[in-house]
Amino acid sequence: MATKSLKPLSGSPNAVSTETTIEALRMEPLPYGRDRAESIETIKMVMGQLPRTELVKETDDTLHYVVTTKLMRFKDDVEFRFDDETRQIEFRSASRLGHSDFGVNRKRMQDVSERYRRLMR
Repeated sequence: MATKSLKPLSGSPNAVSTETTIEALRMEPLPYGRDRAESIETIKMVMGQLPRTELVKETDDTLHYVVTTKLMRFKDDVEFRFDDETRQIEFRSASRLGHSDFGVNRKRMQDVSERYRRLMR
């Protein structure tokens, strides 16, 4: 059964999501390439370029990564949901601990989004 949405954000500023209604934490979803398979492979390629990043779970329509921060070794969860109906990639990136992340999750997902868009040209 396909996942309908990603886990909601708690509201603390250490996360971003394409599916939140909290404007300060919202980002735009990514467009599909030709199809889901190409989109998944491209996200895997992009995430594989990031240091300290591990794919921990994969389903037909989701990818879940854990990224370990460089200095304090904190764990951040990065999840992608591939929506065939909207032909978009929804994502969520959130710190497991703390309140503020000094914009780390947003910067990471801006970088991932830019790399993805470059590869899809």
